[in-house]
Amino acid sequence: MKRQVRILIVDDEETFRDLLVRRFQRKGFAVVGAGSGSEALERLEEEFFDVAIVDLKMPGMDGLELLEKIKETQPETQVLMLTGHGTIETAIRAMKLGAYDYLTKPCNLEELEILIEKAVEKRKLLGQNKGLQQALNRNLGFRRIIGESEKIRRLQEMVRKVAASPSPVLIEGESGTGKELIAEALHGWSPRAGRPFIVVNCGALPAHLLESELFGHEKGAFTGAVMQKKGLVEAADSGTLFLDEIGELDPQLQVKLLRFLETGEFRRVGDNRLRYVDVRVVAATNRRLEEEIRQGRFREDLYYRLNVFKLVVPPLRERKEDIPLLVDYFITKFAGEERKLRLDEEAMRALMAYDFPGNVRELAHMVERGVLLASGSVIKKEDLFNENNEAISVGMTLEEVEKRHIAATLRSVNGNRAKAARLLGISVRNLYRKIQAYNLDE
Repeated sequence: MKRQVRILIVDDEETFRDLLVRRFQRKGFAVVGAGSGSEALERLEEEFFDVAIVDLKMPGMDGLELLEKIKETQPETQVLMLTGHGTIETAIRAMKLGAYDYLTKPCNLEELEILIEKAVEKRKLLGQNKGLQQALNRNLGFRRIIGESEKIRRLQEMVRKVAASPSPVLIEGESGTGKELIAEALHGWSPRAGRPFIVVNCGALPAHLLESELFGHEKGAFTGAVMQKKGLVEAADSGTLFLDEIGELDPQLQVKLLRFLETGEFRRVGDNRLRYVDVRVVAATNRRLEEEIRQGRFREDLYYRLNVFKLVVPPLRERKEDIPLLVDYFITKFAGEERKLRLDEEAMRALMAYDFPGNVRELAHMVERGVLLASGSVIKKEDLFNENNEAISVGMTLEEVEKRHIAATLRSVNGNRAKAARLLGISVRNLYRKIQAYNLDE
């Protein structure tokens, strides 16, 4: 669904304002009217506008003051000023403050339509230019998908192909493999690169708070809702919404997310008004969602709606040839360009023999430790490994590997489960579930 152009009309003359609202709604625009500068600011807090048509002379906050506030809060919004014959000098001042153009009242509505079309084109051009710049910047981020293994090359190629589509993407992979990095790369290579990239951890909050975080709420919607709040869905408008740990999502929220994916429409908590945003959804999970469906914990229809494109991030043990490149990257990251460090042969052999249950995240932590402990210019095996890096035998089941890794992480943080969950890249709720499953709370 193509996003409607959004226009804000600010004029204290109600008859003229309503005339403009009705006319431009018939033209297919999404139009909102405001009778004062303060009312306009309330609207600007609620949603984004492509074009604002602002009367210069209004009681209270005048058009110039409102123009300055619009440029502070929504700098890409194009502002058209309406002015009386005697205030041309003020209109020229408005142009210097960033207004796109101005018309004198009573204005020719056809001329106003032409100006709106031009302003919309400029707004699109600004977005495209910003997108190109952000894409160049994110190119550097894309290079952080480091590796020359066949699996990583195939993944990079898939990211490039899938990025241009507005369809949802499901990223699967174990904890620590870099799923968020893949989501960032998808955004950076997409036409949405100049727009927001918003991250939501679906396992970080209880269901009722997560709904408010996602969709926003109205004042008084629930205890503690002392003011209106826009949700992350609105913050991601025209950009990408990354739903991490999607397998943790509460069943009731799964229903609302499915509706949002199908229509782009949602309601804030405590509000009957239906809102629309243009958002590309990327979801990630370290669970086997097919098994979650069989267990009745995840909706099958939501799974198929998310799984338009699936990207699988390989664990580090399946692409060990990338370890030397990753080590070089992390040494530079943690030591800086000026401090020249390298691993000795024994340390590199030890890394190549290790199975990394925590994947790239664990390797990063080990290299960071090595950089801190290294004496001189060489990082040794003992700088990288400690008693928590237990040996992993060939043929050991993934469950046993995960159990040992969780146990080691818990020991390293003296049993602090919140810290352990953060290091493992999972929610506290998910960690509690695994602790119980592996009998680690004894």
